[in-house]
Amino acid sequence: MTADGQKLSFIEKAGYSLGDAAANFVFMTMILFQLSFYTDTMGIAAASAGTLLLVGRLWDAFFDPVMGVIADRTNTRWGKFRPWVLWTAVPWAVVMVLAYTVPGFTGTSLVLYATVTNILLMTLYSANNTPYSAMTGVMTGDVNERTRLSSYRFFAAMVAQLVVGGFTLPLVAKLGQGNSAKGWQLTMGLWAVLCLVFFVITFLTTKERIQPPPSQQSSPKEDFGNLLKNGPWIAMFTLTLAHFVFVAMRGGTTFYYFGYYVDQDALAAFLDQLGVGGGGTGAWHSLLNTFGLVINADRSNIASVGFSFFQISSQAVTIVGVIASAFLSIRYGKKAVAIIGFTLATLFMAAFIFLPPDAIFATYALEWIRALSYAPTIPLIWAMFADVADYSEWKTGRRITGIVFATILFALKTGLSVGGAIAGWLLSGYGYQANAAQTERALLGIRMTVSVYPAIALAIVVVCLLGYQISKQLNLQIQDELAERRRALAAGGLPA
Repeated sequence: MTADGQKLSFIEKAGYSLGDAAANFVFMTMILFQLSFYTDTMGIAAASAGTLLLVGRLWDAFFDPVMGVIADRTNTRWGKFRPWVLWTAVPWAVVMVLAYTVPGFTGTSLVLYATVTNILLMTLYSANNTPYSAMTGVMTGDVNERTRLSSYRFFAAMVAQLVVGGFTLPLVAKLGQGNSAKGWQLTMGLWAVLCLVFFVITFLTTKERIQPPPSQQSSPKEDFGNLLKNGPWIAMFTLTLAHFVFVAMRGGTTFYYFGYYVDQDALAAFLDQLGVGGGGTGAWHSLLNTFGLVINADRSNIASVGFSFFQISSQAVTIVGVIASAFLSIRYGKKAVAIIGFTLATLFMAAFIFLPPDAIFATYALEWIRALSYAPTIPLIWAMFADVADYSEWKTGRRITGIVFATILFALKTGLSVGGAIAGWLLSGYGYQANAAQTERALLGIRMTVSVYPAIALAIVVVCLLGYQISKQLNLQIQDELAERRRALAAGGLPA
């Protein structure tokens, strides 16, 4: 079978998916906890923490296109992109722990340490995840098989996100035994070991098959110039920027929502009904207690346990939607499914602003509905990035998979930078004070930053999708015509 029609084995798809599971131990920790780790554990002011995140993520964003150029020009017996997953595995694990270690510094020295370790971690993330993401475009040329591969990838990613969102804070409390800094270091050490193992498996189980045309000459200037004339790339670049402003802004402030806005007595009563109250017994209660998912006798971890179950249940629902995405996209097309999913997610997320602090079940239920509508879009967007690389080759005759993914990742990291910084600045602007009772204005800021503000970013995503030019019909046409060109080149003829 040709590379264009390559059907991937279960082992290869599952092995590939573990690479993104590993990445999400850093990514979701960064999204959900990095801001609060800096403010509440390291003791850095919210505005300074927001700026720190902006600097690190902007550096990472600008490094992504450089990494794309490097990866596109890497030539080894293992391929262009796959080796980077292996080469970065050990440094990733080491720096991951250092970035969540509280040193014996204060003031400027502490901020400098946090900045340097964050930049190092973001650099390694880019050097690993940019080539990893580009592998989607070179493992097979079949657009439907790519969607299935993306579904495997994001199924694993959602499981990792469930683990990170559900177990990180309880493990920090359990392993730290009252010492948050120790808990964070040990928990991130555990996650780092898993990352290392997963990256090695990804490297060993995957294979690159799609190669650039043999006559293609290296020309970064021409490659970047072609992108600026590529309508689908422009739409996806802008979409990704807005999308990850939403991800960083909402993800980084949801724990504040549980810690400061949600009524703790009402939350404790709700959790008691789930069997996680401090006085429970039985095997289920013991298992949850092992991971710190039980309310302490002093009730000091109600917000952490409530937030963990919020994340676990949300990710469980998300997994269902991710599984359905391949079927939905093959039947209706990626663009149509993505527009509907993002539109519904925008409306449901904005509705969080209307929830009172004691509406615990409504808070969880609204999140489940939002997650179910949003979930099918997750793998589809990444499969669409590979379609943009095909579109570029179809239009120009040049295959620039690495640069397409690198520039999209530039938008992603820029969105994370801006979204994370905006979250910190908004908290500071509304008067947030760490580890203290919040004013009504500060609580309003927290509520707005998990609802209305990120909903505005998602509305921009919907507008970008409406302008995206690659329909289901054009997608299949591009696939067939590129396959014919490659067959002609393989036979020694001229491209069709």
